[in-house]
Amino acid sequence: MAIYMDHSATTALSEHALQEMMPYFHEEYGNPSAIYGYGQTGKNTLEKCRQRIAGCIGALPTEIFFTSGGTESDNWAIKGVCRRRKDRGKHIISTAMEHNAVLRTLQQMEEDGFEVTYLIPDHNGHITPEQLEEAIRPDTVLVSIMMANNVVGTVLDIKELVKTARRHHIPFHTDAVQAVGHIPVNAHDLGVDFLSLSAHKFNGPKGVGALYCRLSSPLQPLLAGGGQEKGMRSGTENIPGIVGMTTALEDAVTSMKSNTEYLKGLQERMISGVLAIPGVRLTGDPENRLPGFCSFVVEGIPHSVYVVNEMNERGVCVSSGSACSAASREASHVLVALGYGKSEAGSSIRITLGTDNTQEDVDYALRALRDSIHKVRSEKPAGLI
Repeated sequence: MAIYMDHSATTALSEHALQEMMPYFHEEYGNPSAIYGYGQTGKNTLEKCRQRIAGCIGALPTEIFFTSGGTESDNWAIKGVCRRRKDRGKHIISTAMEHNAVLRTLQQMEEDGFEVTYLIPDHNGHITPEQLEEAIRPDTVLVSIMMANNVVGTVLDIKELVKTARRHHIPFHTDAVQAVGHIPVNAHDLGVDFLSLSAHKFNGPKGVGALYCRLSSPLQPLLAGGGQEKGMRSGTENIPGIVGMTTALEDAVTSMKSNTEYLKGLQERMISGVLAIPGVRLTGDPENRLPGFCSFVVEGIPHSVYVVNEMNERGVCVSSGSACSAASREASHVLVALGYGKSEAGSSIRITLGTDNTQEDVDYALRALRDSIHKVRSEKPAGLI
């Protein structure tokens, strides 16, 4: 069985979440929109989950809307706000290191006549309030900046960035998909208007997520249909998925302190071991990064996909970048934004540890990585970048 070290791509569904989900597949399967008892049981479960999710992220139940995952939440926040406020302007501010769920949505908005300013992060992946202040214009209708980066693991100071946007009365959205369940997230304390999360990043099921929408924040529905979620997100709610997400998030929040301590121990062991390999450098903020997140660039290889394939042959699952582009030979747009050349950006390795990993796993992975890098450097396969 392979050693899995790509937890920022996805995580295994927890046994507890699976157990809680099961009755809603074959016993309590009523449509929550129905007025009879079978449906109302589902409706009651839905509202209890809304309360529990809100409690996990410092929100009110009425501010939680269920979606199919982080991609939908990001799309909805960006398109819903911009379309609602287009009479006030058509300028959006984001960053050049966002997840593709945000970047490609912004590209669609540009096709619809919006203008986007992409802030350039520093070498560690940070954006300053001064950068944001300078980019704001009278016609700016939205700021969308991620809370934690999915390629290098840097955690951004969203609270300070929100203060800048708030002074100009501009709504602020943050893609918190990598953050929720792994570091403390309190939507009200952050001051954000919109926050995206996805269940499968914290041992919940795939295909379900949520969007936090601060009360009175401007948002237009993205999907037309039966008027579920108070008319804001049509489509029959995925009750089993929502139950699984709620259970997994509560468990993650409850065990966050101990999980963080454990993962930081493995993380330090992994990073120190990898940096002992000649020609390997750490990417992202050395200190202010997600627990268990290890990211590097490797000199002397044509592309990281060759190392990833060698690691796979040795029974270790790691990534060459974000899961959405792991099979691509293109350079990571995140590392390019951080100032790396295309050759360096194409040599990125991402190792993200989970609580199911052990010190023995880390030691084996280190040996496998040393051997994989040595083999790729020695054979020098033809590179594509």
